[in-house]
Amino acid sequence: MENATAQAVGFLAVAAFLISYQIKSNRALFLCQMIGSGLFCLQFFLLGAASGCVSLGVNILRAALLLQYDRWGWVRRKVTASLFCGAYGAVLILTWAGPASLLAFAASVASTLGYWRHNARTIRLSNLLCASPCWLLYDIFVHSWGGVVNESLTIASILISVRRFGWKALGDPDSEFQK
Repeated sequence: MENATAQAVGFLAVAAFLISYQIKSNRALFLCQMIGSGLFCLQFFLLGAASGCVSLGVNILRAALLLQYDRWGWVRRKVTASLFCGAYGAVLILTWAGPASLLAFAASVASTLGYWRHNARTIRLSNLLCASPCWLLYDIFVHSWGGVVNESLTIASILISVRRFGWKALGDPDSEFQK
């Protein structure tokens, strides 16, 4: 029953992530991903996947701070991103469960570095090339079937958003995508 509950929570998380890359605003993207990360954090806890669970807990804090990116100057500083990367390193050490733990670490660091550029194109690129593939593999290792579906759909959704909005528009610092 616990595994069925964990899988159900994972599929609820899929809904939040499904729409996140179809939203123009970075702020709304972070909010959607915060909700999805919270649900996947719970799922990983239920599955006993500590590295993913704690990494996603840190990701939730990261997303909450990124919602204040334009308001709080200290959030924009590269040192803040570095502190998060250091936190992911600590999570890796404290929750080490073999090579799969490296995947949660790499995904979290890659997305953090992408998000701190505060550019829609860079965010999508860091997720497309590193974060989503790493989470996909991690999900396979820990049997998060909602996670497997989510990352597969996220990769497709990113590609659709690039096609829909245009690669150039996503990288324009003055575009509506940077809000």
